[in-house]
Amino acid sequence: MIDGSLLFAAKHSAQSSDFLSFLQSKLPALIDIQLLTFLAIMALVISRMRNLFSAAMLTGIFSLICAGLFVVMDAVDVAFTEAAVGAGISTVLILGALSLTTSKEKDRPKTQPIALLVVLLTGGALIYGTLDMPLYGDASAPIHRKGTPAEHYIKKSYKETGVPNIVTSVLASYRGYDTLGETTVIFTAGLGVLLLLSGARREKSSTEEDKSTKGAKKKAKKDKPTSESKPQSSSSPSKEPDPPEKPKPKVQASKPTKSEKKKSSAAEKGPKRRQSKKERDRSERKKRKKNKKGKKNKRTKDKGPKKTKS
Repeated sequence: MIDGSLLFAAKHSAQSSDFLSFLQSKLPALIDIQLLTFLAIMALVISRMRNLFSAAMLTGIFSLICAGLFVVMDAVDVAFTEAAVGAGISTVLILGALSLTTSKEKDRPKTQPIALLVVLLTGGALIYGTLDMPLYGDASAPIHRKGTPAEHYIKKSYKETGVPNIVTSVLASYRGYDTLGETTVIFTAGLGVLLLLSGARREKSSTEEDKSTKGAKKKAKKDKPTSESKPQSSSSPSKEPDPPEKPKPKVQASKPTKSEKKKSSAAEKGPKRRQSKKERDRSERKKRKKNKKGKKNKRTKDKGPKKTKS
């Protein structure tokens, strides 16, 4: 039993060690494939994006994925540069420019055959150029052979510069002037972008101030009375006074008719109240008395004035 368990454990350990060695040999390739697929997806999404803010953030993520790919390829210095410049400074400058412009891209025509043809030709030329390149990590590549310039830097860079990292020694010592030119280019580009952003902000503030002053002047003109006259200076020539304006004829309102008067009085009094029998009898009596008095007055008018005896 013990021998069988030992044999099973040995087989299991051998299989696990084989699996681990297989993973160690294939894991970098799998990571590279995943990162490259992510980069391809991000590039397609950025090309189809119309929101500029989202596109700027996606470009920063694209630079971070590139930095991770450079780390996997043992190019740590290049990864640092890509993360600092591509994901950091460039993203900040793009966001600063977007704060002064619109956040959406204008619609373009759907079909652009010339641009598509140029892209296809450029991509085909690049792919054709990579066919003659040696495989990544190939020990028999021309750069690893004897008598190449790389052999000199690998063997004598630490003695000549005192820097243990070969890439740093090449960039800072052997290619110092080239690195200085690159830094000046990046500095001038950043300075130009900052100047453009500050100028646009100043123009915005000046236009806002002009609008506020114009609005204040308009309000002041409206508040001033029109009847006030400006004082004339003694040196200015005397001007003849303007002729007085003719008074406009007053339009007399038409007199209301009897029906309109009745309607207005009825509206002022409000809705009529129902009268009782006693009130109706009283009103009828008053009307009769008024009618009798009116008839008597008519008779006296018809007879004329009384004749006095002489």
